[in-house]
Amino acid sequence: MIKSFFFVARLAAAWFGLFVLLAMFAQAIPALAHEDTGPLFLVALIVVAIVITHAFSHLRRVRLIAGEVNASTLSNRQRRQIEMPFDADEAFDLLDSAVRELPRTFELESARDSLQVRAKVHRPGLQGRHALSPATVYHWWLGTTRNQILATVTPGEGTSRITLICEPDTGAWSDWFRVDEGTNLENAEALVRAITRRVAERRRHERAAVTRTVVEKELAVAKLSLLHAQVEPHFLYNTLASAQYLTRNDPPRADEMLGHLIDFLRRSLPRTEDSLSTLGDELDRSRAYLEILKLRMGDRLSLQLDVPEELRALPLPPMMLQTLVENAIKHGLEPKPGGGTVWILARRGEHSIAITVADDGLGFNAQTAGTGIGLRNLRERLHLVYGGGAVLSIVANFPNGVAATLTIPSLQQEEAEHA
Repeated sequence: MIKSFFFVARLAAAWFGLFVLLAMFAQAIPALAHEDTGPLFLVALIVVAIVITHAFSHLRRVRLIAGEVNASTLSNRQRRQIEMPFDADEAFDLLDSAVRELPRTFELESARDSLQVRAKVHRPGLQGRHALSPATVYHWWLGTTRNQILATVTPGEGTSRITLICEPDTGAWSDWFRVDEGTNLENAEALVRAITRRVAERRRHERAAVTRTVVEKELAVAKLSLLHAQVEPHFLYNTLASAQYLTRNDPPRADEMLGHLIDFLRRSLPRTEDSLSTLGDELDRSRAYLEILKLRMGDRLSLQLDVPEELRALPLPPMMLQTLVENAIKHGLEPKPGGGTVWILARRGEHSIAITVADDGLGFNAQTAGTGIGLRNLRERLHLVYGGGAVLSIVANFPNGVAATLTIPSLQQEEAEHA
C-alpha cells in the first residue's frame, strides 16, 4: 500500500512540479508577468487529477498481471534473464520464434551473428489508429503508444543465457511522467512463458525419443534372444527319432549323434545379455548341426570349411551363420536327390570381413528366392546390430546352388584383437 501511494504521489508531484516551473517561467517574461495564473493553476489541477487516475489504472493492471505490487512490477522497464540448457544457436532459435509469435509485434530485426533480436510492440487497442486520434494523443501524453523489446543470447559451455529487456519506445526521462499500464510487464512475462514452454516441449521430445530408443532396444534384444533360442522342432524331433533308431541298430553312431546334438543344444541356449557371439562359436554350432545331418543323410552331405584361425574371434550376432546353413540344407541339398556339399568360408577385406555359406543344391526357384522369413529376420538383425554397415547378398553359385555372403565391418574384429 505504501509503495502504491508513493508511486502515485511521485507521478503527481512530477506533473505539478512541471506546472510550477511553467508558472515561474511565465512570471519571468515581462509580457506575461501581470497575467492571472489562475487558469494555469486550474489546468494543473485537472492534469494532476487525470495523472492520478491513470496511475491507479496502472496499479490495478500490474496487480492483475503480477499478483503483487512492488518497485519491480510497477516499473515501465522490465528485465529478465533465463538460463538455457542449450547451445547458443538453439537458444537463439527458441528466442526468435517466441518474439515473432508475441501479439502486435512489428519491425522485428533478427541478427544471428550477434545473437540479438529487436522488435517494436504496439500497445493494446492502439494498433491501426490514426496518429492524431484522441486515444493516441491521450496515451502519448500520459502513456506510451508502443513498446520495444531487446533480447540477447550470451553463449556458454553447453548452456546459454537469454537477457530480455521490455521497455517503452521512449527515453528513460519519460518514466517520471508516463506509465505503460503494465504492458511491458505483460510482454516480459509472456516471453518468459513462451520460452519456458518451448524448453519443456523440447525436453518432452527428448525424453520421448529416449523412451522410444529404450523400448526399441528392448524389443530388439527380445527378438535376438528369441531367435537365438529358437531350435527348429522338426530338426529336433527327427534327430531324436534317428538316435532312437540307431540305438537298436548302430549304437556307436547313435552315441555320436547324441553327442553332436548335446553340443548343438548347449551352444543354442539363449544368452543372459544381448552380447555378440563369435565366428568361432557360431562355426562350432553349425558344424555340430551339419555333423548330425551327415549321420542322417550319409554320403549325400559333405562339408568344406575354410575359415582362418585369426577370424574365429570375430564378433558376430548369434544364429546368423546357422540361419544361412539351415537355408542351404533345407532349400538346396535336402530336396536334391543326390545331395551335395556345403562350403563355409571367411575372408578379410580392407575394411570388412566376408563370411560365405554356399551349396551346390537346387539353386533359386519359386520357393527359394532369398526373401523368406528367416532371411528377412537376418537382414533386420544386421540392421539392428550394424546399422547400414553390414550387407547380406545372395547370388547363384556356379555351376549349381546358392551362395549367401555376410559382409560386416572389420572394426569390431580389430578392437577384439587389441583387447
